[in-house]
Amino acid sequence: MRRGRLLVQFLYLLVLCCDDPIVAWAAEAFIGTYGINYGRLADNIPSPDKVVTLLRAAKIRNVRIYDADHTVLTAFSGTGLDLVVGLPNGNLKDVNASEDNALDWVKDNVQSFLPDTRIRGIAVGNEVLGASSNELGGVLLGAVKNVYSALKKLNLDKVVQITTAHSTAVLANSYPPSSCKFNDNVDQYMKPLLEFFQEIGSPFCLNAYPFLAYLSDPGNIDVNYALFQKTQGIYDQKNDVRYDNMLDAIIDATYVALEDAGFKKMEVIVTETGWASKGDSNEAAATVDNARTYNYNLRKRLALRKGTPLRPKHALKAYIFALFNEDQKPGPTSERNYGLFKPDGSLAYDIGFPALKSSSAISLRGSLKVIRARACIGSNVVVHVASTIILILFSRF
Repeated sequence: MRRGRLLVQFLYLLVLCCDDPIVAWAAEAFIGTYGINYGRLADNIPSPDKVVTLLRAAKIRNVRIYDADHTVLTAFSGTGLDLVVGLPNGNLKDVNASEDNALDWVKDNVQSFLPDTRIRGIAVGNEVLGASSNELGGVLLGAVKNVYSALKKLNLDKVVQITTAHSTAVLANSYPPSSCKFNDNVDQYMKPLLEFFQEIGSPFCLNAYPFLAYLSDPGNIDVNYALFQKTQGIYDQKNDVRYDNMLDAIIDATYVALEDAGFKKMEVIVTETGWASKGDSNEAAATVDNARTYNYNLRKRLALRKGTPLRPKHALKAYIFALFNEDQKPGPTSERNYGLFKPDGSLAYDIGFPALKSSSAISLRGSLKVIRARACIGSNVVVHVASTIILILFSRF
């Protein structure tokens, strides 16, 4: 009996220490506090293989993409990078219509790449609710449920997390944060969605841009407040809280809205935030200096691993938008200039990444082979040691 207990204890420790959730039987889509969005609406950015080398050199582990492109998923295989794939808005109706359609999508775009590609999450749609048209609002929950059902059938529900990202358009009366609620026009869709996410343990994902908030009202918003610079900030009398930066205020407004809707314990994760380095004539705040200041200060803020004034114990987690400038994105000039990196892999501006400076290049394919070899060796060592200890314990029964 004593040896049996030792075996159980060993296996439990292995679960806690193992780097691969397929082995560990549990998953967390976001490790640490810092991640990045890897958008690819461009014709001049590096190949996925080179992007992997860039991410590893910059020590950025958490990555989101907006689809499930197989070239990207193959390039990420064996690298140790944690990936959230996207089920695009254009697929929502099809996946909502049939569990079989959802199962086929998950098999083709997730299961077939696990465990070598560390797919940790599926973002089902992006900014569906709160859009000018709520055409997809009625199919979002059905699509989410069908994707989750597919994961359960494939025994991947403890490995891959389901989420969907919202814009701040789903919020109403967000100033001051203590007055925030969900917009009436999304309420009928939001509450059932949150009920399901609460049931399966998913967070609330928010795309939050102080840059856009500042552009909408520059006469009444201090740019330093939006940039994490020294400022008087704002005082929320109801909650007796002073905010020294806008991002914290936006996140706490979201927590207030969640609590008002009955979901006080749900975590908020920022799935997009950033600052454009170039813009049109009516986007004067879109400058290299401001983009550098925002992203540098945000990186320092996330490194503190602290929460917001209303949720001090929940370390703020954020994916930065974006990895590269994307020259084929529609809309104002700012939309094409959120990138931290230039197409050659050098920094667009220095925000403190020690491994990459503006003169860096990412053309060495050999480094990617080393990364993959190390990842495989690490996994094999864990499995070998575990197997050896288990055999020794069993041999003594």
